[in-house]
Amino acid sequence: MELHNQLKTLSEKINQLKEKIDTEESTKHAFVLPFITILGYDTFNPTEVVPEFTADLGLKKGEKVDYAIFQNEQPILIIECKNWKENLNAHNSQLFRYFHTTKTRFALLTNGIEYRFFTDLEEANKMDEKPFLEFNINGLKENTIQEISKFHKSNFDIDKIVDNASSLKYTKEIKKVISEELQNPSSGFVRHFANKVYTGRLTEKVMGEFTDLVSKAFTQTISEKVNDRLNAALNKEAEKQQEEIEIPQETSKIETIEEELEGYRIVVAILRRKLDINRIVHRDTQSYFGILLDGNNRKPLCRLYLNSSNKYLALIDENKREVKKPLECIDNIYQFEKELLNTVTYYE
Repeated sequence: MELHNQLKTLSEKINQLKEKIDTEESTKHAFVLPFITILGYDTFNPTEVVPEFTADLGLKKGEKVDYAIFQNEQPILIIECKNWKENLNAHNSQLFRYFHTTKTRFALLTNGIEYRFFTDLEEANKMDEKPFLEFNINGLKENTIQEISKFHKSNFDIDKIVDNASSLKYTKEIKKVISEELQNPSSGFVRHFANKVYTGRLTEKVMGEFTDLVSKAFTQTISEKVNDRLNAALNKEAEKQQEEIEIPQETSKIETIEEELEGYRIVVAILRRKLDINRIVHRDTQSYFGILLDGNNRKPLCRLYLNSSNKYLALIDENKREVKKPLECIDNIYQFEKELLNTVTYYE
């Protein structure tokens, strides 16, 4: 929990300061060094954190990596830093050159906001092209924080991290493939399912139909799974609240109906592609049923107007204004999947 709070505090600091940070050096001091400190290393101890660590490259002497973290007089992590405004994709090769000249098993490429951890899973002493751990400090999930904690000075164990790195790397790649297939199913993906349920010839027309069917089937399956979990959680919370009621409370003028909760579950099923479901919070009012990012009234994701004969989904545009869409039934919310996912980008 302490690590979680420290990282959250750093994230808030970064968002407050970043527009005032213009150089790579400022990025290092304001963003990266605090992160190293959070990992338990003394940035003022030159036997623990070495700035401008020399990594000679063959005939090219005097090449330096921004930081090297030492343990037992050996480098355990080299860190290459870039300006927070820079895209990290252009700098992998530079860190790749440094990696094989040192004895470390881990390398970090960061701009203070995005972090990419590399090792040598595919070939010894040769940095992998893809990171095994990658995250944005402004969108940390609990499982990612657990992985970060393994680099903490008090926990650091090379063998344990390397053993887990393979699982992390390929799980991340598989999740990426699954996400891409859900967004735009490939012909091979569609054919796999079509062959299991369709006995006819898979013509171009049939494949086109099955592309839509496979996409809808996956969306509905995910929605049902999310609904089941939400229903279980809501029922558990309701039971808990019922047990705690000892004194009659004043009747509220706000009444949350089941249709509103069903709409909320559908929105969660859609937005969980981009957001942790714990960040999607509902808040009922007398006028509408609001769905918010992080429970923040200034970050509306959408609103539901379901308490009259005319029902609406209110989408939120980039100026945070409502754009009402009529709903014949609650399942019509699925038709606005793209618009709902786009709303998330307003708060990134």
